Amino acid sequence: MKKQATRGAVPVADYVSRLLDPVIERRAGMTMDLMASWAEIAGEQHAVHSRPEKLNWPRKADEDDPFEPATLVIACEGAHALFLQHECATLINNINSYFGFSAVARIKLVQKPITRSDSRKNRRKAVPTPDAKERLETMLAAVDDPKLREALEKMGRGVFTSGSEE
Repeated sequence: MKKQATRGAVPVADYVSRLLDPVIERRAGMTMDLMASWAEIAGEQHAVHSRPEKLNWPRKADEDDPFEPATLVIACEGAHALFLQHECATLINNINSYFGFSAVARIKLVQKPITRSDSRKNRRKAVPTPDAKERLETMLAAVDDPKLREALEKMGRGVFTSGSEE
């Protein structure tokens, strides 16, 4: 019997994507990858004001019907919808390049408020207590590589931080 090789630590996001992708595909007709890559596809100026909602694939009456590209429904803040409307052709090209085939032929804009909770921007820097800071410095004293030391210190601040962070 062949033993399977272990991969080591696996990011939780890999497991979450595997679990959620089938659900999102059934409900919205798209993948988490499209939503995660939206900033790259649409560009930062549009991504902060919009998000992909779903892909509407045309119904086929028969299995022999030719392939028809989908309509991408994009939720967009009202004031930014006009700007996004003018970029639809470019956006369709970017989406099709992302998928690797002509997946989208049309874009439908739906005006609604877009709320994003970017935890990186709103999060304060983790500051450990003085005792924890001393303990962390003691633990990192033997680390010679400055990049490794910086990464471990950053991780240690998060581990040793008191519950004062939101």
